[in-house]
Amino acid sequence: MTASSPHTSSPAAPLRLTSFSHGGGCGCKIAPGVLSSILQHSANGIIPPELLVGIETSDDAAVYRLNDEQALVATTDFFMPIVDDPYDFGRIAATNAISDVYAMGGKPIMALAIVAMPVNALPVQVIGEVLRGGQDVCKLAGIPIAGGHTIDSVEPIYGLVVLGLVHPDRVRRNRDARAGDVLVLGKPLGVGVLSAALKKEQLDAAGYQRMVATTTQLNTPGPALAALDGVHGLTDITGFGLAGHTLELARGAGLRAVIDWSTVPLIEGVLDLAAQGCITGASGRNWAGYGTAVQLDPALPPLAQALLSDPQTSGGLLVSCAPDAVDAVLALFQNQGFGGAAVIGHLQADSTPGLTIRP
Repeated sequence: MTASSPHTSSPAAPLRLTSFSHGGGCGCKIAPGVLSSILQHSANGIIPPELLVGIETSDDAAVYRLNDEQALVATTDFFMPIVDDPYDFGRIAATNAISDVYAMGGKPIMALAIVAMPVNALPVQVIGEVLRGGQDVCKLAGIPIAGGHTIDSVEPIYGLVVLGLVHPDRVRRNRDARAGDVLVLGKPLGVGVLSAALKKEQLDAAGYQRMVATTTQLNTPGPALAALDGVHGLTDITGFGLAGHTLELARGAGLRAVIDWSTVPLIEGVLDLAAQGCITGASGRNWAGYGTAVQLDPALPPLAQALLSDPQTSGGLLVSCAPDAVDAVLALFQNQGFGGAAVIGHLQADSTPGLTIRP
């Protein structure tokens, strides 16, 4: 039995949300190479001194200083369905959007909904379930959905604008990572593989539950991590995969990241599904965009490249911290329910910033 069978609108007329979209979750992102080309041709805008974080180092959210004690964190994230259950879709999309505030070390304070739905094709009840899922996640995060915008669309799209607050001294940027830092990953990889298996109806009920469990787990350790003196950089792993977002952090800091593949945690069952061909097209597009900046050890297993570039919808936090802070970082993750957090590598000085993957 596949996981999709219990997640339909009715036995007589099953409704698959994913059938309405050409991509799903963070796999919808524009490929990194194409995005870089687009941004290169965009005009430079106003950069006030209060703007602490903009687009220059590929950080997760913008940060604007309000005063000596407060800075505003602002982000937006939305995508097409990664699952067929509308309630789960809403939960996953909301969790993913809120994560960017946590990844800057901030505490979310409110959200605005972004809703685009094919209103003539989807029952009102289904659209309502998407919104209910997002609302329930925002309740867990302790924030209201205070407004938003809706349009009629060919494909279903849902997400949030999320605002948060952080002390200016606790903003954690990519560029603040340091040589000698240890890299700690908060969640296991494999969401893209699971979503590909779901589309192919090869994901069983247990696999579906693992997928939903990881993608709806709020990255709440973010603010507490940012408060640790030894934590220098934070980001979250989403659509560009572990390799892509680690590369952004390394380039932002002008360093080389080294990942030990054998230590990277994977969601149960992901290796087998990937071996069966359950790999997203976004994985290949990701690698085409940044693969030339990644040094792969020839002794790596054949599937390593696909899993390193696997798009993670609502993935885990990646922490760059001093070696003497590792125990505190891991304990913080453990205490907040992230039992799969693991040390996966380190950062080192290099004349050519980039990423190296070792067995």
